[in-house]
Amino acid sequence: MSLIEARDLLAIPEGDNTTDAVFYGIHFNLTTLEHWNYTYYSNGTLSNGSWCLLMDPPYTPKVVLGNGTFLNGTSCYLATEPIGNRARAGIGFAVGFALSLVFVLVNLKKHGQLHLPAEKRFYPIGRRWQWYWSIFVCAAALIGLFTGIDVDRYRVVELPLVLNVFFWFLMQMGTMAVVWEGVRHWGSWMERQFIDPNPFVLQQNDKRGMFEFWLPLFFYFWLWLNFFLIVPRNWGTIELQRAPDQTAEFAMPAATDGRFKAATFCLFVCWFTIMVSLWHSIRHYEPRNRGFFNRIIGFLGYMPFRFTLMLPLSLAVVGYQGLCAWDFGLSPLNAKSNLLAMYLGGYAPALLIIIVQFIAGFMRPNEDRELLRQRRERGQAIDQELGFVRKPAWWRRVNGDVPTGSMRDRIMRNVREVGGGRPTARHIERLAEQRAAEAESDTATRTNAIEMNEMRRTNSVRSNTPGSVPPPYSTYGGKSDQRRSERTMQMAAGLLFPGMNPEASTDRGRDLEVASEQTRRPGTSERSSSTASGMSTSGPPQQIRSMLDI
Repeated sequence: MSLIEARDLLAIPEGDNTTDAVFYGIHFNLTTLEHWNYTYYSNGTLSNGSWCLLMDPPYTPKVVLGNGTFLNGTSCYLATEPIGNRARAGIGFAVGFALSLVFVLVNLKKHGQLHLPAEKRFYPIGRRWQWYWSIFVCAAALIGLFTGIDVDRYRVVELPLVLNVFFWFLMQMGTMAVVWEGVRHWGSWMERQFIDPNPFVLQQNDKRGMFEFWLPLFFYFWLWLNFFLIVPRNWGTIELQRAPDQTAEFAMPAATDGRFKAATFCLFVCWFTIMVSLWHSIRHYEPRNRGFFNRIIGFLGYMPFRFTLMLPLSLAVVGYQGLCAWDFGLSPLNAKSNLLAMYLGGYAPALLIIIVQFIAGFMRPNEDRELLRQRRERGQAIDQELGFVRKPAWWRRVNGDVPTGSMRDRIMRNVREVGGGRPTARHIERLAEQRAAEAESDTATRTNAIEMNEMRRTNSVRSNTPGSVPPPYSTYGGKSDQRRSERTMQMAAGLLFPGMNPEASTDRGRDLEVASEQTRRPGTSERSSSTASGMSTSGPPQQIRSMLDI
């Protein structure tokens, strides 16, 4: 009997006789209603467990058929009610998230743009993750808040409540990821500035580098564990809030079960990991202070101001999610929740974190531009130490020292001048033939036009051999590039050293009696007494009458 009273069941209004029922002036067959087990509730709905219809005007059906079907009936699971306070507050927060999304996109364009070549150690996507997660938070909040409008408009709790809560949990996870990526990337930015003057000052596989490699994996492990503890579940039990006893029996235990409590613990581990990452970055990339209190003061001083706001707000996100896991009356899962606690604890921290994030993004410069500025300042400081005055940019343009064409054009011009492959070999052969022809013409037209006696070269043994004259050059007509190169080198050697026989290199070990002869280097005013010379040692010395004759 208590169950009937809790659900506020009402007797079907009687009509003109025992088989007649009247709802707001419209008569229905009472026998048919009782046959199909229809029950009338105090909220103006008629239901048999399978079908639910609104019976108050202007949604009152016109007639019921013998099979239990109503004509011109309106289902209970439609948005027929006016918006309430939950929807009004949600629209206000949705406007805030929509405006924040625009500013987040502007910051993504500003900070994601590259002005320096991408480095393998610092991927460009690393600086963009915080803005990607901010977009995710804004999108999840917008979807959840706009679906939350229908929570008040449904007379019977249904799907809009589940969608509103589902995207609210996604927004909570994304908010923690925004704070994490902001802190992690700040440490990466500190490292990038630290190693920019000397890239080898810090190794990537040392203890510090491996800690920075595993810490993001640790954070996202607990974040995804929070996701899997919350999202994969039977959300239909959350919808069972159509009567007070139904809420107490089904919805409240499902909204405060052990999985929600464990998910809160996982989210707190994520927040603690953020604090460890911040401490690690300050410890390795900022000057160290001595003493416990000095280190605490230094930690707070080196930490960017935006983190002093974002970290407490992210802790509020964790705290409110834990509060919802223990108190159903303050949870967004409750269709009749405390709206002040719900929006101040559930949506305000996430919105404030996004606002702090994009305001700080507007105040910070692009990292590549900042790195270029630091390099410029270091170069100017080094120039001042060396006493070097760098000419302004317009100096080369005024003096005409401006290279024509692009770098690609200049490289192609150098390649055409040098050549390569088979065209280069043909060029060498052409030069060799030209030099051989010039040497023959010089030999034919050579005359003694000086007053002093002709200065003869001391011939070696091989220069007196019959084969001392280089053979005429013949172009190699085969297909072997190696043989063609050898022929070209032999010809070049014959032009540079006419007395050398190119094929003498194969006669190693021969003419040992010539090589074994002892030679004596002549002094300053002595003739050579070498027997390997073709010149007679008794010949008269050359007479030089004047230095002008040389």
